[in-house]
Amino acid sequence: MPRPPCGPDRPRWWPENEAWPPPIVQARRRAGRRRFFRRAAVVLLIVLTFSVYGMATLAWLAAAKLGLVASSGLPTPAMWFVGGIVGVGVTVAAFAATRRIAMPIGGVLDVIDRVAGGDYEVRVIERGPPPIRALARAFNAMVARLQDHDRQRRDLMADLAHELRTPLTVMQGKLEGLLDGVYQPDAKQLTELLEETHVLSRLVEDLRTLALSESGALKLEKEATDLGDLARDAVHAFSGEAAARQLTLSIDAPADLPPIDVDPVRIREVLTNLLSNALRHTPANGSVAVHVAAESDGGVSVEVRDTGRGMTPEEVARAFDRFYKGSDSRGTGLGLTIARSLVTAHGGEIRASSEDGRGTTMRFTLPKSEV
Repeated sequence: MPRPPCGPDRPRWWPENEAWPPPIVQARRRAGRRRFFRRAAVVLLIVLTFSVYGMATLAWLAAAKLGLVASSGLPTPAMWFVGGIVGVGVTVAAFAATRRIAMPIGGVLDVIDRVAGGDYEVRVIERGPPPIRALARAFNAMVARLQDHDRQRRDLMADLAHELRTPLTVMQGKLEGLLDGVYQPDAKQLTELLEETHVLSRLVEDLRTLALSESGALKLEKEATDLGDLARDAVHAFSGEAAARQLTLSIDAPADLPPIDVDPVRIREVLTNLLSNALRHTPANGSVAVHVAAESDGGVSVEVRDTGRGMTPEEVARAFDRFYKGSDSRGTGLGLTIARSLVTAHGGEIRASSEDGRGTTMRFTLPKSEV
């Protein structure tokens, strides 16, 4: 069996049910640090002791040269006694100061080993001089962020598995039914199978877009665009769905909007996500309105208002979280997250405002074109 490396990363061959680093490695590291600090303290004390005696001797020689004390070639016993007392005092003070600094740093190093092993619950006790306490606070804040990121990663994997399982289960059941003769291989069954593949395709594409935008690797094909025309095209594309749902879909966009540099495909995707959500959560005989306006700083804002049931403050706070869906939502929970990422990639901002039972307004702004 290969020998475990000394680095903090768990090797691939290491058993999942065993902690990494192994307890014996952690104990050796702690013992090594204790030896280091003890030796450093001893060396510091010796240096300080000799420094005190050296300064005392130089002070005596200077005093003898100036005639302040009797010159007998060597310091008097009283001088040696005083120098010894001073040396012991400085030694004790130096030891206390070294211990006051070394112990908190040793605590930080112990916690670093545990964090490297995947324990994000541990925190450093804030003690010692102010700079050491500031170091402990900064380290604890970093560990808290790591813990939050690890939780988000686990939640993302669980949510992703759930979203993928639904269409795959439907497809598997349909295919097994076709093979067993339960369903006839007609156009209806094949169409339903094709729709489930479209669901999977959209989910994969959404995840790809989200990953690229959040990592900063999304390539934007910017060009001078009239957001009014872009919004009118998006609204026109949803007019049929709105009529089928008995909803009023309107748009208010002035004809003299200043063109701004955006990726029209990506911004249209933002509008599509917002309109799709608004139509989905608005009951029959309700309305969805789009309002486009120029901002005082040269940018452009777009609002999508609906007359749906609205959202609670908690739902508003989590509206842009990955895979977050309201109790009556049937989507994947990625639409608003992608919209926020795409708007942010353009240097803009997006926010939600709502009152429970009074509809929801989604508003995003895009900055003016750089000259």
